[in-house]
Amino acid sequence: MDKSILDLLKKGGYVLYARHGQATVGVDRPNLNFQDCYTQRNLSEVGRREAIYFGQMLRYLQIPISSPIVASPFCRTIETAQLVFPYAYIQIDPIGYEIYKLGGNIPIYEKTNILSNLQSMLERKPPQGTNQVIIAHSFPEGVGLGNISNMGMVIVKPKGPGNGYEIIDKLTLEDLSV
Repeated sequence: MDKSILDLLKKGGYVLYARHGQATVGVDRPNLNFQDCYTQRNLSEVGRREAIYFGQMLRYLQIPISSPIVASPFCRTIETAQLVFPYAYIQIDPIGYEIYKLGGNIPIYEKTNILSNLQSMLERKPPQGTNQVIIAHSFPEGVGLGNISNMGMVIVKPKGPGNGYEIIDKLTLEDLSV
């Protein structure tokens, strides 16, 4: 990781938006049920290892993280959050499902509403000296934060409610390696 980016993250004030680890092949079932992991794609063994490694790297690099960790309601994002931060409080946020829906065929007003809700979330500054972590999904190319690799992360600088945000960098899991 670039030393200047690492120095910024150590000071805090960023939102780290990460995609879940590698999931099993296939698609979520049409009868998707958040209480039933069998209706969803779940983390593969590789995805579990990616999540554990991601957490180890954040700790090794001494990047301060605030609680709670925000996760999408899918089993794969919750499990990722639990593996990355085994002792943290995980807060399930429906915005993750909204982001997931951006990949489908939805009306433009719904897409606009989802992106507006995402912007509101990304504008919020984390507690002083810490970074907020959101574990959710990738976006379609050119939408929201764009395409994100498995356990990749987008570093976002919130500018405060109503003032937008700035994308500082986009990192792959390999970029975290030292």
